[in-house]
Amino acid sequence: MKVQWEGVMPAMTTAFTKDDKLDFKGFSHQLDAQLQAGVSGIILGGTLGEASTLTEEEKAELVRHAVAFVKGKVPVICNIAEQSTSAAIRAAQQAEEQGAQGLMLLPPMRYKATDEEVVHYFKAVARASSLPIMIYNNPVDYRIEVTLDMFETLLEQTNIQAVKESTRDISNIHKIKKRFGEGLRILCGVDTLALESLLMGAHGWVAGLVCAFPRETVAIYALARAGKIREALRIYQWFMPLLELDLSPQLVQHIKLAMEATGLGNENVRLPRMPLSGEQRKRVLALLEERLSKRPALPDYTAYLQEQHN
Repeated sequence: MKVQWEGVMPAMTTAFTKDDKLDFKGFSHQLDAQLQAGVSGIILGGTLGEASTLTEEEKAELVRHAVAFVKGKVPVICNIAEQSTSAAIRAAQQAEEQGAQGLMLLPPMRYKATDEEVVHYFKAVARASSLPIMIYNNPVDYRIEVTLDMFETLLEQTNIQAVKESTRDISNIHKIKKRFGEGLRILCGVDTLALESLLMGAHGWVAGLVCAFPRETVAIYALARAGKIREALRIYQWFMPLLELDLSPQLVQHIKLAMEATGLGNENVRLPRMPLSGEQRKRVLALLEERLSKRPALPDYTAYLQEQHN
């Protein structure tokens, strides 16, 4: 399956049981909700997926389960976040063997590499895999920015095809499109800048709160791409206080609590993370109750999705 690098691609959470095992029944429920909403891809093993707490075998089980469940309806994309080039290559090759159809690739972890080192790292992983790759550009959280000059060199590798744009600089979308045209696909990686990014020409949205609100997220994308800006803005404005839950070190706990509130999951997390407590928990629950009481009716956005696929 060819990855189109467009539409809404949820950064999936990992479902756990109360005794800290992988919850495949809960994971299947989450996957089904995303497919029913009309997402265009599934991303596994990111921050929201608590990947740093998963064993290699657990990551493999999740990829295999997702691939089997979606049955080719959408591509399964595996996140690669490693400290060494050799580990990243191994992870990429294993993801391909397990059936993943694409990769989201972060720069080297826990080391502020030079531009030359970052380019060499990305190219080495790209050469070691036949899978299409989306580079995750998030200098705010990872202290490394992939510049336009770096992308110029990276695009020599034909399987480097897209960027998860998380610089928080909306004008960067204009700069990328001006320099590379359609040669570098752009997916917004910041929930609170999603509509703005789509209006600037981004091709898609790697989303977080979609885990709890899949239909609202896909509706915003579909309406924006169809030019139905007022309709998209109405949903986006309702959604914004919830989208801001993604901008926190406790984003996993926030989103899992939201998933429990919407019936799409539970708030089980893996240590060292712990479920929200005290005033923070009360605040998030109050926000969820208030927003859910005003949850907007959605237009039939599926026709717009179909038009964009044709």
